[in-house]
Amino acid sequence: MLNSAAITQGPQNATHRSLYHALGLTTEEVSRPLVGVVSSYNEIVPGHMNLDKIVDAVKLGVAMAGGTPIVFPAIAVCDGIAMGHQGMKYSLVTRDLIADSTEAMVLAHGFDALVMVPNCDKNVPGLLMAAARLNIPTVFVSGGPMLAGHVGDGKTSLSSMFEAVGKFNAGKINEEELEDYARRVCPTCGSCSGMYTANSMNCLTEALGMGLRGNGTVPAVYSARIELAKHAGMAVMEMLRRDIKPRDIMTEKAFKNALTVDMALGCSTNSMLHLPAIAHEAGVELNLDIANAMSEKTPNLCHLAPAGRTYMEDLEEAGGVWAVMKELTKLDLIHTDCMTVTGKTVGENLEHVVNRDTSVIRTVEEPYSHTGGIAVLKGNLAPDGGVVKRSAVAPEMLVHEGPARVFDSEEEAQTAINAGKICPGDVVVIRYEGPKGGPGMREMLNPTSSIMGMGLGSSVALITDGRFSGATRGACIGHVSPEAASGGVIGVVQEGDIISIDIPANKLELKVPQEEIDRRLTAFVPKTKELSGYLKRYAAMVSSGATGAIVNK
Repeated sequence: MLNSAAITQGPQNATHRSLYHALGLTTEEVSRPLVGVVSSYNEIVPGHMNLDKIVDAVKLGVAMAGGTPIVFPAIAVCDGIAMGHQGMKYSLVTRDLIADSTEAMVLAHGFDALVMVPNCDKNVPGLLMAAARLNIPTVFVSGGPMLAGHVGDGKTSLSSMFEAVGKFNAGKINEEELEDYARRVCPTCGSCSGMYTANSMNCLTEALGMGLRGNGTVPAVYSARIELAKHAGMAVMEMLRRDIKPRDIMTEKAFKNALTVDMALGCSTNSMLHLPAIAHEAGVELNLDIANAMSEKTPNLCHLAPAGRTYMEDLEEAGGVWAVMKELTKLDLIHTDCMTVTGKTVGENLEHVVNRDTSVIRTVEEPYSHTGGIAVLKGNLAPDGGVVKRSAVAPEMLVHEGPARVFDSEEEAQTAINAGKICPGDVVVIRYEGPKGGPGMREMLNPTSSIMGMGLGSSVALITDGRFSGATRGACIGHVSPEAASGGVIGVVQEGDIISIDIPANKLELKVPQEEIDRRLTAFVPKTKELSGYLKRYAAMVSSGATGAIVNK
């Protein structure tokens, strides 16, 4: 791997040095290790508006530890703003753009180490993919979660806002009350305050060993977040001195730790897309088949929003991700010999950690459930699997059977929901929203939130070859694979067909005779869309959601 000395040192590299001097760097700075600070700062994502301060703190930490920090950017999409329209087609696809562009910048300029400063949904996994691919010393420090909002006497988060729109459409609140939600649910900068995808991935970065303690939970507006960023800058210099690299940390055992913590926290179903993609870059095979085995032995210890009424700030006060991991060590569920960016093993990191609030992080003796927060369902409707956030499903919907209401796009489904055409007992099917068919595998937060807001969450299920926001709750099964655009069975479901969902048994079945399914599949020609630009290239290259929607797998 090219390093900075090969570019900056010796007479033959005088031309390169002249360009560093053009940047205002001194001879002393050019002679030190060059540390790339990958900043996802922008002015459109609320989770990123504070990243300039985080980056400044990282730079100071790097400089204090003897390195020369140099900032370059990574893009980021706000899933909340992109939700419910064509913009969501461009969310998941940025994960690979981020990984590829970071690779290009690092290899073009010979950086010695990296500090990644992401915060929201796709730039966290995208930068983890880049870290695994590049394999130079790397530390992650996110921008931190948003504080919870307050409406009336209770705490709220972005999922409350989406459900408020459903309440408004159902006539349960008026426009003035809806606007009150809009003004109050997202009160600070940071990644939205529940255990949604951004916070899930920032927490799992800790579980993987790639972030310091508090990376996933210290609120964005706390001064402790600035201290954490300085320590991240110092930590990467120590990693460089000790030659600790991402693939030394992101081992098979580390990914199993991350999956275990995922189940205990009740993370977003999107983690089932991102962890396999990151593992792929690290040379580790990770697929959905092991998820249920992990879930069967992992207790669900947290019910953060949208599954419950606690928020990221509460998890931080209770001891954060490390306190969850410490609880899991009681059952020998954590591989404590894994190396981390602290320069210590997981076991050494957890030695003095305490669970400070068992109402937020339940003990393994008294969990919310003895199985994990995520389940993978299989059956004739999803031969390669579908994913559900089991911890956010109402008990009465864990087993459900009902008639299919079939829609070929999110917009068609949303129109029907808004018009009151979905009835208790129905199973809403949204197809042609997978990685290829969307393309881009849109999140379905609008329809799921509308269903909840209209009071149908305990009687209506939704399945899709697309995916769900981490803010989704209810009997919502995504990632159904193979997708409709690839000839999957979901593409031949007909209006009124009976669909059976059995989450405890990990089953998803179309109650139609196999001979009839075979007949339909023989005659089936998947719908196509006119595509251009990046989406056309993405659709041609992307793999199934069951394998992480990896490009060029």
